[in-house]
Amino acid sequence: MTATSNDGSIREVVNQLRDEIRRHDALYYQQASPEISDRDYDQLMRQLVELETAHPELKSSDSPTQKVGGAPIEGFVTVEHRVPMLSIDNAFSEGELAEFGSRVVKLIGPEPVEWVVEYKVDGVALSLIYENGHLVRAVTRGDGRKGDDVTHNARTMRGVPLQLIGNVPAVLEVRGEAFIGNRDFAQLQADMIEAGEEPLKNSRNATAGAIKLLDPQLCAKRKLRFFAHSVGSLEGASYATHWEFLQAIHAMGIPSVQKTSLQPNFESAVAHTQQLMEALHELDFEVDGIVLKVNNLGVREQLGMTSKSPRWVIAYKWEKYEAETQVQEILISVGKTGTLTPVASLRPVEIAGTTVSRASLHNRDEIERLGVQIGDWVIVEKAGKIIPHVVRVEQHKRDGSQAVFEFPTHCPECQTAVIKDEDGVYIRCPNPDCPAQLREGLRYFASRAAMDIEGLGIKLIEQLTEAKLLTSFADIYRLKERRAEMLKLERLGEKSIDNLLSGVEASKAQPLWRLLTALNLRHVGTRTAQQLAERFGTMQIIATQTEEQLSQVDEVGPVIAKSVAAFFASDYGQRIISDLTALGLNMGDAVAAAAIAAERAAGRLVGKTLVVTGTLARFKRDEIAELIRKHGGKSASSVSKKTDYVVAGTDAGSKLAKAEELGVPVLTEDQFLELIGNE
Repeated sequence: MTATSNDGSIREVVNQLRDEIRRHDALYYQQASPEISDRDYDQLMRQLVELETAHPELKSSDSPTQKVGGAPIEGFVTVEHRVPMLSIDNAFSEGELAEFGSRVVKLIGPEPVEWVVEYKVDGVALSLIYENGHLVRAVTRGDGRKGDDVTHNARTMRGVPLQLIGNVPAVLEVRGEAFIGNRDFAQLQADMIEAGEEPLKNSRNATAGAIKLLDPQLCAKRKLRFFAHSVGSLEGASYATHWEFLQAIHAMGIPSVQKTSLQPNFESAVAHTQQLMEALHELDFEVDGIVLKVNNLGVREQLGMTSKSPRWVIAYKWEKYEAETQVQEILISVGKTGTLTPVASLRPVEIAGTTVSRASLHNRDEIERLGVQIGDWVIVEKAGKIIPHVVRVEQHKRDGSQAVFEFPTHCPECQTAVIKDEDGVYIRCPNPDCPAQLREGLRYFASRAAMDIEGLGIKLIEQLTEAKLLTSFADIYRLKERRAEMLKLERLGEKSIDNLLSGVEASKAQPLWRLLTALNLRHVGTRTAQQLAERFGTMQIIATQTEEQLSQVDEVGPVIAKSVAAFFASDYGQRIISDLTALGLNMGDAVAAAAIAAERAAGRLVGKTLVVTGTLARFKRDEIAELIRKHGGKSASSVSKKTDYVVAGTDAGSKLAKAEELGVPVLTEDQFLELIGNE
């Protein structure tokens, strides 16, 4: 069929549809920020299929419609990898990570190098080969030297573009992981049960089985996805760093592993692993570790390989335990800043020796992402040091008794209409007098991190608030006037009351930064409170500062400045400060603050960075950190070549080993006291 002018306009529509679908693919799989619903996406795809069916001369092998699967193949062809796909070494503790870091330093010297940190997706390794931007082959890892050609199935995977965009190399081999998302796996199980089939045990097995199917249309039904994480062979382009490579393939339309980050040194990379572990609940895919790899490709060549694995990469893995249990109820917890956090009340189940009966669902978006309902059977996972979290819903076990959870529009404690954070995911109660916020705020006010009031724990706070003896922070300092009423409460004797009142009275003299911390201003932690107290000296001076003036303080950005200024401008904030001032709390002293600043400037630790590790005999950790600050030093959490001293107690671990490796002086507590001039 010869193209007419009308055919030309149809060709233009077809090309526009293809570009639009590819754009939405990139938004969904690369940026996790879709602009349209699945239904609207399917409608675009349907229009394209109809046009290509009506005009077969316009069909193209790299059209998005070709991802639904072609004809079955007769069998698999074995392909030799251009560059071997080797395995990587594992570390199962921070100590083993430190040993790996030490080996790298011995090979390349003490100068810090950048590291890329990413999740280790629990999927099936896959190599994609593009020639002039077109997908020509996809190969499984196999034995590392040879693998199976699974191009017919790879073409069906979401996140595998059939044609790259922008500046593309002549040959580009991208390696990564094929996997099935948790929600898609839950739906797959439900579909298999409905069809009378035995459900698959886990998503990795489902992925491996899908990749080895001969019929790509069957593979397409499993909704496999792909994340890239490394480069294989390359012609017609060069990259100096791995991070540069990731940015380049992202521009070409290939998604990399979510939340991958670039860290300035190994210590920072190790510290970042904890943040990634704490964010596991945000993922819609399984992971079984975190990978740390040298960023600079030249340094990688210098480090070289062992007989089985590269020396420039390590996988930090942990024991992962999971169990199936039922969501009996979804409760709402109101935090000290008013955040409404949904919590799943679970049928008690033992995981890794611990009985688990609750798991945070974090926020409304998380409930929607998981699709969890009251009565659902769910998979709960506990990995490493991380608290248990819900991985996925076992949709195939639904029997119609489940109920959709309606997120409250009003605070369950005070019935105030809730609001959603601007540009955020959290929903909170804006009422500063909310009883739940009061309880949690009082607990934080009395905690060791803040006013350190011995004996004022959450159980007593609940008693006192229920009896209306505590209705504000200021009421803590009025308790001595209500001693007789306190004696009427259960489990409160004269001695315990006197000890509590003594602790309350002593807390009045706590330094200004502790009081600032205790007030629970949003975004203001201990470090920020210290900076504000040192800069301005008194509560009254801080209260008069504008956002612009506050923003000029070290480590205080616009968000923190706005929060601080708003607190002191509010009736609530002014009432608190007025009451606490009248009750005799330390509101700072500009002269004393200047003297402390002068003392710090003249201290023996000025310009020095110290790291404390192990169990100390004389100090609590926050006490020695305060002493370091008092003498002009900085207390850090990780050891690097910029560390001046490490103060080591008993049972010191990887930080001590790192200090010895880098030649950082190690002090006992006695030597530390001698250094600062104290007996």
